Amino acid sequence: METASTEQIKEINEYGKEVIELLKLETSPVAVALVQKGAEIPEGVQRIKDGMKHCQMMDRVRKTKEEFYAVLEDQTCKGGAAAMGLGHMPPKLASGEFYYDKLKHFKTLEASKKTLERVPMLEAESRLATLYAPLESASFVPDVVVIICSPKQMMLLTQAALYKEGGRIEAEFAGKQSLCSDAVAEPYLTGKMGITVGCTGSRTYTDIQESELTVGIPAKMLKDLVEGLRAIVGKAPAH
Repeated sequence: METASTEQIKEINEYGKEVIELLKLETSPVAVALVQKGAEIPEGVQRIKDGMKHCQMMDRVRKTKEEFYAVLEDQTCKGGAAAMGLGHMPPKLASGEFYYDKLKHFKTLEASKKTLERVPMLEAESRLATLYAPLESASFVPDVVVIICSPKQMMLLTQAALYKEGGRIEAEFAGKQSLCSDAVAEPYLTGKMGITVGCTGSRTYTDIQESELTVGIPAKMLKDLVEGLRAIVGKAPAH
């Protein structure tokens, strides 16, 4: 993450307010920053007091409007932490054994391992911490913005993302490692939106609704995305 000026942070906050207003979101977009090893935690951001999973942290922040950071030991889902570069993937996850033997999600161990090998991940132990805050009040510039929303709101975000240059949105997911890998690691690594349907963990341990989807948006896309929302939602009938 970059060192931000007051003007940059104010602009990010304004984008957050606009996204909420234009999409009529009931909860906040979540600003997520990945702090590199050797860097410092931004002054004023407090460490989370309770250990929990990354998906739980995001679900909490979007509702409570809290701002905090978490290090590896605070992340109780080590698979999610590994996807974001905080640690190493646990052996039973990396081998495919967890999803094959325990969850019975695959016919063979090979199929499970093949899927896990394609999970987008940052380099192991390359990150010191993850920062979380509501986009409209974050005190830092995020790397990725995560929005949990309805399919219709996702449609509007898709249309807005294509407003300037056109094309198509490529969505890649497997119902595994969703809010950590699909919604944070993938957008961070590729610079593209990461749309995901959720995973067993995120839909078991959070209050994310069955009717909600998740998207991770690289922060550098925010300006064009908001411009697209202004144009598209402005033309839409009031609802």
